[in-house]
Amino acid sequence: MRKRSLVALAAAFAMVCAAAGTVAAEPVPPQTPGLDKVFNGYVVGALTGATPGSPQEVFQGLAANDPFYREPPLTGTEKPGTILKSKKVDVLFTGLKPANLDAWKLMYVSTEKDGVTPAVSTGILMIPRDGRPADQKRLVSYQEANDSVGAGCHPSTQWTGGAPLDGSSWSALGPLALIFGKGHAVMISDVGNDADPRPHGVFAGRYAAHTQLDGARAALHFGEAGLDPNAQMALFGIAGGGVGAAFSAELQPAYAPELNVKSTVLEGMVVNQRNFMRVADGSVGSGFAFATLFGLEPKYPEMDLNSKLNPVGRSVGDFFRTQCQDAYFGMPFVPLNTMFGSGLNPADEPAFQHVFDDNELGRSGAPKSKVLITSCARDDSPMSLVPARDSRELADTYREQGADVTYQPTDCGMVKMLTDLYGWGTDLFGMQTVDWLDSAFD
Repeated sequence: MRKRSLVALAAAFAMVCAAAGTVAAEPVPPQTPGLDKVFNGYVVGALTGATPGSPQEVFQGLAANDPFYREPPLTGTEKPGTILKSKKVDVLFTGLKPANLDAWKLMYVSTEKDGVTPAVSTGILMIPRDGRPADQKRLVSYQEANDSVGAGCHPSTQWTGGAPLDGSSWSALGPLALIFGKGHAVMISDVGNDADPRPHGVFAGRYAAHTQLDGARAALHFGEAGLDPNAQMALFGIAGGGVGAAFSAELQPAYAPELNVKSTVLEGMVVNQRNFMRVADGSVGSGFAFATLFGLEPKYPEMDLNSKLNPVGRSVGDFFRTQCQDAYFGMPFVPLNTMFGSGLNPADEPAFQHVFDDNELGRSGAPKSKVLITSCARDDSPMSLVPARDSRELADTYREQGADVTYQPTDCGMVKMLTDLYGWGTDLFGMQTVDWLDSAFD
């Protein structure tokens, strides 16, 4: 009798806790996905049903001159997340249009890094057609490894046929395959108006965060897509997109408290730009470190880069300001101090210190969502452009502020690359995190 009473009591307790929402499954540990998960049922159907774009569609995609990007005047009364215009589009990648995938370009209102001044951003919303109603789907706000300062290089162009050589879209294929296989909708912000000819402030963390959070707001309230405005969602950011995603997680409780963010994945992002400058200096990533300065200056004009660069630096800078990130691979192993009249590494330039401080992660508050941080465990790979220690310290900082943080070091060293290229690549692109992300949803 006593045993049956204890069992009944335990069952009753479990039922009460479940009803109250206090029982939650433990997150699935990050693990390398097998090919069967990458080429899941949805992906196989999308590929086998894919159709080639017409010559006109391919040409228009490559031209990246869609009149959609012309901005209407703002009245100043629009709330962040307000949709200014939308356009139903076909996803077009490498000349193919996958089946069973709805997509829209969205133009919406966001704010500058001050969180007040109105700004316009664009992005792309993609929703897999898998038999599940849209209002039952979760939303993943995904930010690519996009470091492009130039126009026409960003996700809404990439996924409609443009910028075919940009590595950020290629690196997103695996994670998106897994996310679509879970049935989730995906919103990717361009971090500004993709067609704006001026340099894009993609590395200004607060600005990038506002465009990401307001992109999620726009997607959830876009009536034609039919998502639940209160849907659970996740933030995902890798490399250049990881900075914005981390700031999104930090700022969301105050900036967009209505968003139901359950989890945040941060993969290989720059935690401390000053340290990044020093580590990447003279490495294969010198061009990316140099480009980072041009992706900050639009939001910090007081940097006045041209006044600090020597003639060679100004020539390279004028070129970088107009380019997609594939151009930044063209400056490997160049010492950054050779670009500056002072001969200083930009990490030590006095005029840049307040900018680096303003963009250091961990200073803007604790994320309320669960957080998974993944990064190379050691600085023993040519892909290790971000100091491993910075990611570990960010995890500790978030924990000290009360956040629920999982830190997963990954092996991205040369031995791993040579002996297990599949595992090395999938972990490098964050594919091992998708099951964890999905398990955080109720």
